[in-house]
Amino acid sequence: MRTASRLRTAHPALWAGWAALAAGAVLCVIGWYGVSGERFAERQVPYLASCTIPGAALIVAGAVLLAHGRGQAAAARVEELYGLLVDAGPAGAEESAPAATAPVAVSGEMRMVPGGTLWHRADCPLVAGKAEAVPVDAKLLRGGDLSACPICDPPGDTG
Repeated sequence: MRTASRLRTAHPALWAGWAALAAGAVLCVIGWYGVSGERFAERQVPYLASCTIPGAALIVAGAVLLAHGRGQAAAARVEELYGLLVDAGPAGAEESAPAATAPVAVSGEMRMVPGGTLWHRADCPLVAGKAEAVPVDAKLLRGGDLSACPICDPPGDTG
């Protein structure tokens, strides 16, 4: 039910945006109606000042709120997808425990992508089968210029 709570947090901005758009449209219609009934410009100015200009401002504010609310909803969806990719569900914890402790890559040969900042095992899914992956220079490993890949060399594995 995390999805429902995340979507509720995005709704206030969306509802406020739609409400501001509706109120702005109503004010613009009232202003237009008032201006259309007056013959002289000096009698039309109060309708412009009290209805049409605030109505236009509400329409702009509503559009900004809608854009913000949709961006917030999209960010919540991305966070939810990221959580689904990273988190292990408690229901399948017993089944996935052996797979989680098994190493992803076990090769002793180290590879790197030129210009990269990580070293990988040769059978790491990030470099396996890539022609641009080259063997790692021992100087780079000793010098600390490269960091271990968090996927194929988990913490505690000195490889």
